[in-house]
Amino acid sequence: MEEPNRKYLEQLSDGDASFENQLISIIKKEFPVEVLEYQNSIKSNDFLKTADNVHKLKHKISIFGLEKGYEIAAEFEKELKNGMKIQQVSFDEILNQITLYLNTI
Repeated sequence: MEEPNRKYLEQLSDGDASFENQLISIIKKEFPVEVLEYQNSIKSNDFLKTADNVHKLKHKISIFGLEKGYEIAAEFEKELKNGMKIQQVSFDEILNQITLYLNTI
């Protein structure tokens, strides 16, 4: 299974540790809020709102180098737009993985 990493953030910051830390700080603030919004929309079976939430989270997934995770998120977003939740468990696992990672950095 893929592991979240900082490679993309390191490339984006071009070696500027201060900028990289700012990005991480922003993500640490935004990610839990976006996850909560996703969880609330999925519980209420609001498929279009959930698809929007997944779309936002999909980009955070890519920031942490999770290419397969991004593909799962993209597929889940499409499913939700068609009233299905087949990839939900896999998507939730990715969110949990990133949450754990964010708690260690």
